[in-house]
Amino acid sequence: MRKTGLALAVGALLCAGGAVLAQGDDGLRDMAAALFGAIPGPPTEVRGVAVTPERVELGRMLFFEPRLSRSHVISCNTCHSVGTGGADNVPVSIGHGWQRGPRNSPTVFNAVFNAAQFWDGRAADLAEQAKGPVQASVEMNNTPERVVQTLASIPQYVERFRAAFPDDPDPVDFDNVALALEAFETTLVTPGSRFDRYIAGDEDALDATEREGLRLFVDSGCGSCHNGPNFGGRAYFPFGVIERPGGEILPESDKGRFAVTQTASDEYVFRAAPLRNVELTAPYFHSGQVWDLEQAVAIMGSSQLGRELADAEAAAIAAFLRTLTGRAPEVVYPVLPPSTAATPKPE
Repeated sequence: MRKTGLALAVGALLCAGGAVLAQGDDGLRDMAAALFGAIPGPPTEVRGVAVTPERVELGRMLFFEPRLSRSHVISCNTCHSVGTGGADNVPVSIGHGWQRGPRNSPTVFNAVFNAAQFWDGRAADLAEQAKGPVQASVEMNNTPERVVQTLASIPQYVERFRAAFPDDPDPVDFDNVALALEAFETTLVTPGSRFDRYIAGDEDALDATEREGLRLFVDSGCGSCHNGPNFGGRAYFPFGVIERPGGEILPESDKGRFAVTQTASDEYVFRAAPLRNVELTAPYFHSGQVWDLEQAVAIMGSSQLGRELADAEAAAIAAFLRTLTGRAPEVVYPVLPPSTAATPKPE
């Protein structure tokens, strides 16, 4: 998926865009609508299976459930906080025993619209992704067996699993934990951004600087990688197409997608980061070493496009990117059921 048919089609659209953009704001808006589009609403099904209210509610509880971790301290929300843009706003997450993770935590907001999960795309969907942190020694440091033992020891959870998976004779299992978490995470979408209002016809939703930033974003080729309704998350590209950033931003030890494919051409290849709500998710890049959005834009200009953006250009693009912030989902923190004598103790 390095250079997919989608990417080629987007490239052709961008090449044809100059004449359209020359028509003024109407052409710019039409081009933006074609390249990106508004963020969709939450999907009603995943892989052909309905997203039911019972699974969403169970998933909401599990998302905030620290007993999914061996320490009973870390939950999904620890690293993907719904109160801070779906991420944790630190360079790398802090996990079990105060260990530091290897990469910056991606936002969970709108993640359902990504082609794959994690920076290297090693999980095909949100259900597969949900299993990874629970078992990672540097994160929750737990096992599927211990998770099932924990949840099966709590009667209220047993009832919730039965309601969420009524056709399953033994519903409290690790696969169903992942499916419930996925169901909840499909609801974490952020519609109604000023950009969405703009392409819907509200000309006043973006000011002149922001429209110029959008024009530069398209003209400079940023949309070749960061396209679709989530402004990225759909394909993989080398970090440093033209010029590799320094080791503090692109650590030599992290070869990205190569760890998944073991293909030499995938060294330092990463999934194009989704840019929705990007103003909320600093620090930036998989290394989490850039805190300033304008600086991140400038780095992408030189490393990916071979273009040294003027300060005013980087500022305009950053101003446009801030218009991608949508309405955060309203999530009520659940009251979780108590442990019982049979619940494994924290370690």
